Amino acid sequence: MAVDPLGLYNAKRDFKKTAEPAGKRGRIKGNSFVVQKHDATRLHWDFRLEIDGVLKSWAVTRGPSLNPADKRLSVRTEDHPLGYGTFEGIIPKGEYGGGTVMLWDRGTWAPIVGKSAKDLDEGHLHFTLQGERMKGDWLLVRIKGKPNEKRENWLLRKIDDEFAGSSDELVERGLTSVTTGRTMQEIATGKAAPSAKTKAATKAKTNTVPKFVSPQLATLVDHVPDGGEWFHETKYDGYRALIAIGGRKARLFTRSGLDWSDKFPRLISAAAALDVDSALIDGEIVVLNEDGHPSFGALQEAIKTGEPDCLFFAFDILELGGTDLKSLPNIERKERLRPIIPVSGPFLFADYIVGSGEKLLAAMCNAGLEGIISKRADAPYRGKRSQAWLKVKCTLRGEYVIIGWTDSKATKRGFGALLMAAKEDKNMRYVGKVGTGFNEATIAALRTELDAIATDKAAVEVPTAAKRGAHFVKPKLVAEIAYGALTTDGILRHASYISLRQDKKATDVSVERAVAVPETPTVRISNPDRVIFPEANITKGELAAYYEAIAALVLGTAAGRPLSLVRCPQGRAKQCFFQRHGAEDLGDAIRTINVLGKDGKTRAYMYVDEKTGLLECVQMGSIELHGWGAKADDIERPDRMIFDLDPDEGLDFDDVCKAAVDLKQKLADLGLVSFPMLSGGKGIHIVVPLTPEAEWPEVTDFAHRFARALAGADPARYTATMSKAKRKGRIFIDWLRNQRGSTAILPYSVRARPGAPVAVPIAWSEVADVNSGGHYTLEDRDTLLDRASGAMLKGWGVADQPLPGY
Repeated sequence: MAVDPLGLYNAKRDFKKTAEPAGKRGRIKGNSFVVQKHDATRLHWDFRLEIDGVLKSWAVTRGPSLNPADKRLSVRTEDHPLGYGTFEGIIPKGEYGGGTVMLWDRGTWAPIVGKSAKDLDEGHLHFTLQGERMKGDWLLVRIKGKPNEKRENWLLRKIDDEFAGSSDELVERGLTSVTTGRTMQEIATGKAAPSAKTKAATKAKTNTVPKFVSPQLATLVDHVPDGGEWFHETKYDGYRALIAIGGRKARLFTRSGLDWSDKFPRLISAAAALDVDSALIDGEIVVLNEDGHPSFGALQEAIKTGEPDCLFFAFDILELGGTDLKSLPNIERKERLRPIIPVSGPFLFADYIVGSGEKLLAAMCNAGLEGIISKRADAPYRGKRSQAWLKVKCTLRGEYVIIGWTDSKATKRGFGALLMAAKEDKNMRYVGKVGTGFNEATIAALRTELDAIATDKAAVEVPTAAKRGAHFVKPKLVAEIAYGALTTDGILRHASYISLRQDKKATDVSVERAVAVPETPTVRISNPDRVIFPEANITKGELAAYYEAIAALVLGTAAGRPLSLVRCPQGRAKQCFFQRHGAEDLGDAIRTINVLGKDGKTRAYMYVDEKTGLLECVQMGSIELHGWGAKADDIERPDRMIFDLDPDEGLDFDDVCKAAVDLKQKLADLGLVSFPMLSGGKGIHIVVPLTPEAEWPEVTDFAHRFARALAGADPARYTATMSKAKRKGRIFIDWLRNQRGSTAILPYSVRARPGAPVAVPIAWSEVADVNSGGHYTLEDRDTLLDRASGAMLKGWGVADQPLPGY
């Protein structure tokens, strides 16, 4: 008699008490897979593959990871019926597996070519997933068991492919049901799933494909800007493009607004698969040559052959989920973009460094690359050329319009040289000839294009010597030209042809001359030798140098946010005071905004939006920067929520770290992504980015109720009351910073404490490796820049998230 594969499943459950489906073997009908997040005795993720009419199941203790280096323990459990693949709800307490179950992922699976599901019997399975969260190749491998060991242990691992990523990309961000959109908390409290009408309205609102906008352009300068307000990126040798995504569809636009979606089907497919409802992403399409460097020639060849190797380096995001982000600072938009881009595949995040621009330029030039782009960290996105984006080139290159050609002295050669023109001061003018950089294939292809637009008259006035024997064309073709210099009268010297630029219009081409780097106003620091941290012998001048160097990182959060300052004019060991309101004697770059208080009086609050303002704060004796939870331009709607974990004197920092992880999980149950920041003091701040929709009363109420709920659930560990008496032996969950007018220490602010500690954002994976809230100090400035340059705390730029219930 055949063994019932669902006998064990049925034996473990009382279906009069649990809503789980009864175990009936289904028809062998498909290849589905599901993952259910299961908050039972211990939180885990149940991974299930449809095989032979049942769901083969494993309990993945830490959840699946996109990092191929992570081997996640997966305990084999009993087979489940196919009907379990749609189960989401509550298993009653006391029943087998009692707890909350969320349908976390779903899709289809298949063994890789040449393999089959029968490989499970041999202790391994190599398969591909097409889910909403889990995609690409995966591997299950059985661990050799110990004698008398009852459970069957396996390892689940991601194979390194275009869907691979970081350890925290899945479980840290996938916090809602793929079917109902509910959080674990909402499922646990029985909140009804949204109706089809509500789902449709939400989808229509957030899944619209954004419209094209004019891209921001960089100004050519003669050297790299210095100063901590700048960050620097590689200048890619490719096609500038905007990719608009919405409702699992995508469109690709050139810088001039042409729809080139049909030219890049692979990029369009990858864009549509990104984990966003809608977005407008700015970047560069490139193809790498044999040396791994961007090559414009290789890009053009790839387009002709169907773009098999094209990559898209994403460097900015202008819209996300229907929200316009263009007014945000450059560096904040970069960090909003980062978590959206997969670690591998045709979409790549265009990383950056803070400071050290000259070193980056030297590295680019030594590698034979085009140069770098430098961006002011505090500047918004403007759809035009500005000096907030600067470009510094290793070799001079530019776009020019072909207006004719000359005959070649060589027989059978299509032409000898091209005649070029460009716009300057609104008028098109002749800029010289280009006679090198061509091969026979290029000449033949160009001659065909030139013959098609031939005309009898030159589009611009051409000198007599150049005009002799020339043939003219309509000014329609744009070519990229490398050159040694421009003469005083604007003629190209040592010019060499690179390629045609089909993405640019002739009317947009103008002569580009390098200009001087815009000067940043200097701030005179009086008494720079005054020692303000006596125990570390740190001076006011050194404090100013710190904020000068790290300005981009400070402004990433501080820019445009009302501030309170801790001022210590004679040093931190002397009298310090808190300044909340502005005054007439502040620096010119310290702005003010008038805010109506509870007492009906209007007061001026300070904020800064550039490096000069930061340094003016230092000049007036400020050490610490504390910020509101909202920006000055939307002051009634917070964009972040903060819980300060403040331990009693007798507790170890390890207790704080464990509490931080506990809060992270509790917030995740509510659908909220959070991030840790070392406070520079005793504790850790848990920062929750918010969509600025709910106003202060709602955010304050939520924070208070959340802190009280935690304290009520575990009163031996936590208190939500400020009273010193009630804090003894506990950690105070300080929710009070989420009140209108309250402030919290800002990232990268120095603290007025012994040793000049700094408030530093960290990754969750780093929490176990730090020994205090003051792990980093002012003297770790270069370390902090290195941490930010190339890998700035992945995830801190998480897309906004709404406050639960609002």
